[in-house]
Amino acid sequence: MADTAADMPTADADIPIAAPIADLPSGDPIPSATPPSKTPKPQPLPVGALLAALPSNMDSFLTRLEKCLSTPSGIDTVMLFLCYSSKLSASVLTSLSQSAQRRSARDWLALITSLPRGTTVVFSSPAAAAAATGGGKTTTTLPAAAAALALTLAKRLTSLSSLLSEARMIMRLWALLGMYFWARRLLRNTFSKTSTTTTTSEKAAPTPPTKLELALEYLRLTLCITFQSLENGAYLSSRGIMSWTPAEQGRAYKWSARFWAAYVGIELGRLAAERVRPGFAAQGAGDKTEWAKKTVRQLAWAPLTLHWGSNKGLVSDTTVGVLACIPGVIQMRDLWASTGSTASTA
Repeated sequence: MADTAADMPTADADIPIAAPIADLPSGDPIPSATPPSKTPKPQPLPVGALLAALPSNMDSFLTRLEKCLSTPSGIDTVMLFLCYSSKLSASVLTSLSQSAQRRSARDWLALITSLPRGTTVVFSSPAAAAAATGGGKTTTTLPAAAAALALTLAKRLTSLSSLLSEARMIMRLWALLGMYFWARRLLRNTFSKTSTTTTTSEKAAPTPPTKLELALEYLRLTLCITFQSLENGAYLSSRGIMSWTPAEQGRAYKWSARFWAAYVGIELGRLAAERVRPGFAAQGAGDKTEWAKKTVRQLAWAPLTLHWGSNKGLVSDTTVGVLACIPGVIQMRDLWASTGSTASTA
């Protein structure tokens, strides 16, 4: 109050006693030298302009993605890629967060052991610490917060991977229908009567399969039917549609993976026989590239089928994600390239 009284004007100050009312300050703002510019009202942007403003590469990406998801095989390829890439990411994030937590625990132990004798160490939860500080927020170190965030993201990616795996299994419920037509075509080719006269088109056709190739084809078909039947029965029983017990479901899943492993072994043998065939060197670059892709895919699936068919498992989740991502990436690249060619011709 003393400072305020000292700043107030005294009676003998040079202030007019009766100032005219017109000279008193008004409540209006003081006009500036330049009039304020009027801000134009934002006009609503039409939908057509919004679509036109989208980048062309985004439109191309969505167009190709829609073409990838337009067929059942394309949907399965996309889900295969997302399923195991999310599984690999979740495994890596879990490993990183666990290593950070172990390192933090070692630092805490080193700090506690360095304290003098007789020091009391009190551990409290974040809620208790907040109550002790009057309800304020507790500070969390950056490594601990990053580890917690990584664990949360890993759990969500694991859930996404499980969902996509189940969705692929549901789509494979109809695979036996395709195997029926495979068997019908194989039987028709086996028991069809060969004509005695050959036409020009028949001379250009590929040579008929040998008895060994037919036997291997029947074996591949049998393995696929058995694998798919066991998987369908185990999954439908897990949903209460069939009456297999949980123990029977587990055995069915293991044996389905073992039949799949046998199929993969036959495929690797067939690809090896193609490689040592005399006419392989004369094939074009495209055929050799396709052979290499098939071989790499089957080599990636081989240890996984053994892992899923074993009683205790053979590899870690990270290894499963890495190996399963190999065929997923190969198939996704081929599918994406095919959609690019169709998009350019559309």
